[in-house]
Amino acid sequence: MLYFVGVIVLLVLDQITKHYAVSQLIGKGQVDFIPNLLGFRYTENTGAAFSILREKQLLLILLTSVVIVALIGYFIKAIRTDVHMVVRISYMMIIAGAVGNLIDRVRLNYVIDFLEFRFMSFPIFNIADVCVVVGVILLAIAALFLKYEF
Repeated sequence: MLYFVGVIVLLVLDQITKHYAVSQLIGKGQVDFIPNLLGFRYTENTGAAFSILREKQLLLILLTSVVIVALIGYFIKAIRTDVHMVVRISYMMIIAGAVGNLIDRVRLNYVIDFLEFRFMSFPIFNIADVCVVVGVILLAIAALFLKYEF
């Protein structure tokens, strides 16, 4: 149950920060948070990671929905079989991030991105993206070092 609460908390954090981006960043260009390191800039992403499949919203919605359903199945199995906490946290983060961006895609037909690294050229991203990336890294660590098998 605790892990499902974690999904909700991360999802709410993602949606609150996106609401902030809409209310505070539209039309303001770049806003420094940590100078020369991290800033905010509002963008609307109609694609997936690195803007692949741009303007293919229906396909992205369908693919994301199928992936979320599969991940929930693995998540429930991981909780029931009491696998390592790293695996459960990874699924929690990936599901929260996928659902957060799916909500945007269904509701707005694009995903709100607003976090920007200033020290390198990198796509603008959001909290949901961070959750997915960290979750995938944790899952890879579990597979490589904890011998987790899907």
